[in-house]
Amino acid sequence: MATPNYMPARTTEAVLATNKVIRNTYTLLSMTLLFSAVMAGVSTVMAMPPATYLICVFGALGMAWFVLPRTANSANGIWVVFAITGLLGFGLGPILNMYLSLPNGPQVVGAALGGTGAIFLGLSGYALMTRKDFNFLGGFLFTGFIVVLLAALANIFLQIPALTLTISAAVVLIMSGFILYDTSRMVREGHTVNYLVMTVSLYLSMFNIFVSLLQLLGFASGDD
Repeated sequence: MATPNYMPARTTEAVLATNKVIRNTYTLLSMTLLFSAVMAGVSTVMAMPPATYLICVFGALGMAWFVLPRTANSANGIWVVFAITGLLGFGLGPILNMYLSLPNGPQVVGAALGGTGAIFLGLSGYALMTRKDFNFLGGFLFTGFIVVLLAALANIFLQIPALTLTISAAVVLIMSGFILYDTSRMVREGHTVNYLVMTVSLYLSMFNIFVSLLQLLGFASGDD
């Protein structure tokens, strides 16, 4: 018989702190998604070259790894979060232009955007409502991420279409797991986590899901 998944008793202060982290995270996430969309629109109108994507991704990841941890507990951390998400949004411009120029491109972009929203709302809402502990996913997700990263690096030289699609599907699954994992951490350990870090983590999951869905849906529609 399954053992009930009880949450340990917490003090009122811890519960209030957790609720504050959840509220602040989703508020900031909404703002960064809007800002990212604006930056993507600017990049699209400017018709930025393809190299823009990689430059922005590496710049954003560098800030997430080396700058955000130093500023997460200060007011400057908010500007770092907007810089990270703005860069990633701007980097989407060349990819969006590539798909929008195809016959079925607008439908593919719309479906990828809707699919990303549905995945995030469904999984995050499930973790919030059930309050289940998904910490056990941490090790599997990290291992899966490393494997996919190595496969993606190898495919830069191999250029195997089937491997590209497999990687995209794996990224969707892994990032979906990270949404469950991060939301669960907020629910169960919200008084010990930083909402700026959680915002960037959730944003990165959505960003990767969106890009991967573009590839999968583009191939399925015959546009890739």
